[in-house]
Amino acid sequence: MTKRTLAAAVPMRFEDFKKEGAFSIADFCRDFYRANPDSIQVKKEAVAIKNLTTIILTTLKLSNEKGFHSMSLRDLSKASGLSMGALYLYFSSKDDILRIIQHYGHLAVGNILVKYVHQEGDPWMKLCGFIRVHLFLSELMKQWFYFFFMETKHLAKEYRKIPIKSELATEKICVDILNAGIRTGQFNAVDPGLTGAAVKALLQDWYLKPWKYKQRRITVDKYAQHVIGLVESYVTKQGASNDNDR
Repeated sequence: MTKRTLAAAVPMRFEDFKKEGAFSIADFCRDFYRANPDSIQVKKEAVAIKNLTTIILTTLKLSNEKGFHSMSLRDLSKASGLSMGALYLYFSSKDDILRIIQHYGHLAVGNILVKYVHQEGDPWMKLCGFIRVHLFLSELMKQWFYFFFMETKHLAKEYRKIPIKSELATEKICVDILNAGIRTGQFNAVDPGLTGAAVKALLQDWYLKPWKYKQRRITVDKYAQHVIGLVESYVTKQGASNDNDR
């Protein structure tokens, strides 16, 4: 499939985003495996990636059902079909799994956001891209995003900086785009920090309260367009953009 930019005549839809394969759990596990050759005791990469994928997806599923703090390694062993001994070949403790999902998950999301946003040169298109890709990622990685937000409070104090730092870094992408638009005169002289925080809150509502939108039969594409319309009415000159992103 030929990739198209977010500024194409027809804005990218969620189905297009999925087909582009922006996020792959196998790639995620491969990156983790290759970055930690000393701590993982399995030398066959294909086997390691397969089992890491099972461990992480099962952890996310159990965490969403009962909370990570209530999940035991024995629960994980039973649900994943891997023995306790097999789990210890990859992680020395439950907290290790938590830190890996947080650290590498946030890193993957940040890299994908930056990649797509940097495809665009125009501040307004960058902002539309940021909103769409963030929402599309949260739809594609529902359990991950819920885990990122809800399990932060269970991290040891020294590790809480990871999700906080990631949250601020993601928000900064939006703030930098707003500043660029203000400098060029394309955007109104809004408060970039407060506006970026407000945009981030709108994006978080999608994955923290999915029942609300499911009940109203709102798709992620429709929600993305609505958020873009709200932001456009506030930040752009007279609420009008001269692109094809409507």
